[in-house]
Amino acid sequence: MGNPSGIRLDGAYEIPNLWYTRCPVPTPLGLAVQLGYFRDEFTSDGLELKSLQESLDPAVIKSHFDHTLQNSFRQGGNIPAIWAKANGRDTRVIGLNWTDESLLIITLHGSGIRTIKDLKGRRLALPVNPGSIDFNRATALRAYYKALELEGLGLKDVELFDILAPAAIAVGSDVDTSGHRIRRRSGYFAEIKALLNGEVDAIFVKGVSGLEITRALAAHIVTDIGFHPDPKVRINNGAPRTLTVDSELLEARPDLVARFLKRVVEAGDWARQHPNETHDFIARETSSFPDLVRAAYGENVHHNLDTYLNDEAINALSDFKDFLFEHGFLKSNFSVPDWISRVPFERLEADSASIQASGRIPA
Repeated sequence: MGNPSGIRLDGAYEIPNLWYTRCPVPTPLGLAVQLGYFRDEFTSDGLELKSLQESLDPAVIKSHFDHTLQNSFRQGGNIPAIWAKANGRDTRVIGLNWTDESLLIITLHGSGIRTIKDLKGRRLALPVNPGSIDFNRATALRAYYKALELEGLGLKDVELFDILAPAAIAVGSDVDTSGHRIRRRSGYFAEIKALLNGEVDAIFVKGVSGLEITRALAAHIVTDIGFHPDPKVRINNGAPRTLTVDSELLEARPDLVARFLKRVVEAGDWARQHPNETHDFIARETSSFPDLVRAAYGENVHHNLDTYLNDEAINALSDFKDFLFEHGFLKSNFSVPDWISRVPFERLEADSASIQASGRIPA
């Protein structure tokens, strides 16, 4: 691939452009992109911010999962970020965000399954997806684990039924199975097919696509743990979401990293003041509609787009990392607190204190 993101010349770190990527879910980074914050921040420096998704280079696109691209930032589901770190990728977490989302276990009416207790002895679909890290499988397994735990059950009390997903899903196409029409845009096609064919008794779905599937199937919701009052139940791929940067960029240009973080933080501040616009922005990010956004992520999702580093979120991330390691998703273990870098936030706090002390008004 070469090094499209930066080269060293005479010992200096040259940065012709910065890269970013985010998942198609509510993220402060995604909101900052839509608001044009990064363009406003870096244009005067002659720096171009480029999205990984705009590249035609497969190795660049793959960095969304393995974070191999220099001068790059990522905010999204934490499983790929954790996996990349466990595989030796030198990254640092500079922020965390906790935006709850629906985490649904659903079944067809007539299955005899009404509550979590009724899952005992039944077949639960566990996806097997081609790729470097099967985050869909890990997400589903964690949801089953926590849901069953609420009723004193464990994974040993159910039959986890492997469902091989196709390598690619044609976005926007339809499939007609047993009289149901399901849009194949969610990545859950294999699980839906298994449910309709009677191979499994229940499946896991999440977010806006999960609600779309639930409505299309007129399915019964066994449980939605995505808004459970205990945050330990809600810990999963999306809670907390990680904002990571490659360590080399952080060490070479902490000023640029702090400025990038500042804009991500400001996007969360903007969201709290603009609820309707934020719901519209998230609908575009998720290829959905504002009503589904509110249903999938909560009426107050605009209050949950902050980026921070607090002990609760760090401990939650550590808890989930331990789960992934214990269940064989990671090839090595590591310390989450040691993965955290507070340098960018400390720099922002120092700059803010300096502005307040001088009486200057920031531009």
